[in-house]
Amino acid sequence: MLRLKRIFPGLALCLVVTAAATLLAGAERALLGGTWLEPLVLAILLGLVVRAVWTPSPTWRPGIAFSAKQLLEVAVVLLGASVSAGTVMGLGGKALLGIAGAVALSIALSYVIGRGLRLQPRLALLVACGNSICGNSAIAAVAPVIGAEADDIASSIAFTAVLGVVEVLALPLLAAPLGFDMRQYGTLAGLTVYAVPQVLAATLPIGALANQVGTLVKLVRVLMLGPVVAVLAIGAARLQGEVRGLPPLKTMLPWFIVGFLALLGARSAGLVPALAPLKLLASLLTTVSMAGLGLGVDVRSVSKAGPRVTAAVCLSLLVLLGLSIGLIRLLQVG
Repeated sequence: MLRLKRIFPGLALCLVVTAAATLLAGAERALLGGTWLEPLVLAILLGLVVRAVWTPSPTWRPGIAFSAKQLLEVAVVLLGASVSAGTVMGLGGKALLGIAGAVALSIALSYVIGRGLRLQPRLALLVACGNSICGNSAIAAVAPVIGAEADDIASSIAFTAVLGVVEVLALPLLAAPLGFDMRQYGTLAGLTVYAVPQVLAATLPIGALANQVGTLVKLVRVLMLGPVVAVLAIGAARLQGEVRGLPPLKTMLPWFIVGFLALLGARSAGLVPALAPLKLLASLLTTVSMAGLGLGVDVRSVSKAGPRVTAAVCLSLLVLLGLSIGLIRLLQVG
């Protein structure tokens, strides 16, 4: 009850923003004959506008954070009920190896870019892993292993939070110019969007198949966090002449990924039917979470990250985007 009392104000605010976004989407359909901006995109934009003119007090923050993180993770788990093992196997062995290779190459190239811009080694590594794997989660997992400073963590997280929102809004605009079908676009989103939950927001406007493929590709990409952290931990221990332990398993393999895979397995085994209400609930939770994401991101924080960090993150993302498009063309996904 105490936790519910703490999160209620911020959660209620996110619900209000979600309702406003839904009404605006309805007005779009009535006035324009179609929905140009989905409710979840409108929820992000409205949240950003509110956050730009108003800084939430401690009363509001727990609920906003809960909406942006926990609710979205639940939505990812529920998505597993609409995906079958056949879709996973449809990616193919070459695609799985390609994803792993793209992540490894992106980390290496991003690190080189960071060092070329004269970032400190630890900060360059944080930016490289954050961009190449899963944004803030990767930064949080890698930071203690390499002994990163608090300032480095803060600056890398601040910019990826803002850029992550920009990517969710801008990536769907590339589908048509690139000539990608839903499977190809889903692969692109899964390879480039920072967080698993954000893949939902980047792919739902394109279609259900893009959503499913994007989530699966992103899950494979996130699973690379374990091996990367292990390699970095071993490397750091050898460089410093000490034994450095690995982070907890839950850090390298978040609970919602386990939940998604479990529900996917149950769905494939026929234990869970494909229920429309689950899809609807996942969509609603995603929209509420996007409102929380917008309310939790201060776009002014970009200026505090510094020009070199800004350049390193942007260039690294462009490298990852180029690698991803090249991989899709090479493997002829679709």
